[in-house]
Amino acid sequence: MAFATSGVFGSLLEDALENTTAYALASDSFLVALFNNSVVPDVDASAANNVYGSGTWTTGNEVADGTNWDAGGEPLVSPTSTRATGVLTFDGVDTTQGGANTTLANVYGSAIFDSTVTNAGICFNDFGGAQSVTSGDFTVQWHANGIFTITFTAA
Repeated sequence: MAFATSGVFGSLLEDALENTTAYALASDSFLVALFNNSVVPDVDASAANNVYGSGTWTTGNEVADGTNWDAGGEPLVSPTSTRATGVLTFDGVDTTQGGANTTLANVYGSAIFDSTVTNAGICFNDFGGAQSVTSGDFTVQWHANGIFTITFTAA
């Protein structure tokens, strides 16, 4: 199975709820890294396998041009975390990089890593197929409802 879905890393929620990792979704620094179709996203992978450079998120699966879209990712600008009416939303400004100089091919998705917390994985986002740019900007346009939402319901 290759990049075909988006999701939140289960280890993010487990670590936060067990208080083993102190995440601050509204104030930590996050990086958006791009990946090819060789990644196999797994919401149930261990926290150690959801860190940038580990598991399926190895640098061998990353897409970067070395100058404009850096290996390790580009900063997620203005991250926010809000909770209202039973929904937690994580969002940020659309991530753009490159000016007129970025050339990338076979970008199938991204993953967001918390660089404040040892590059721990937050979520991964499928782009619905191969994306590319030649000598231009590459923009990850986040969904109008946020990068991810988690809905809470009563049992």
